[in-house]
Amino acid sequence: MTTLKVHDIESSPEGSKPLLENSLKAFGMVPGLHGVLASAPKALEGYQVLHQLFTETSFNNDELTVVWQTINVEHACHYCVPAHTGIANMMKVDEAITEALRNETPLADEKLEALRTFTLSVVRNRGNVTQEDLDAFYAVGYGEQQVLEIILGLAQKTISNYTNHIANTPVDDAFKKFEWSK
Repeated sequence: MTTLKVHDIESSPEGSKPLLENSLKAFGMVPGLHGVLASAPKALEGYQVLHQLFTETSFNNDELTVVWQTINVEHACHYCVPAHTGIANMMKVDEAITEALRNETPLADEKLEALRTFTLSVVRNRGNVTQEDLDAFYAVGYGEQQVLEIILGLAQKTISNYTNHIANTPVDDAFKKFEWSK
């Protein structure tokens, strides 16, 4: 099992201190993922910027959750699935959506299921989706903008999921009740 250091504000490199202070202000704690990324200030900054940008896309809270959790579950991220379960609860996402995503079962809403299916295709095929994949995605009302926004979300989640795999980041106390494994 591999591990990387989980920094707090005091132990982090100088370039990460203000970024971790922002995390503390935003979340009331320094998430373990942020503490790990603090070893490389630009990695932490990049993750935080991508997260902010993704939350500003055309997706609503349900859709953001579908993209995040679809990727987290597909990547089997022991840290991000519980964290995004808690975040989804804070964002008032229906628990049925969250549970379906965690359990890899189809979503009841046709449009959200199309988003989940297309996101899975992007991840599993490393972006090499078919025209049929695109057509099915477009048929429920999504467009090119959302295709590119999924890629943005995937960039963010790749940083976090891969970091957590290598670091074996401990699940934060706030999210332990949502622990998950594939």
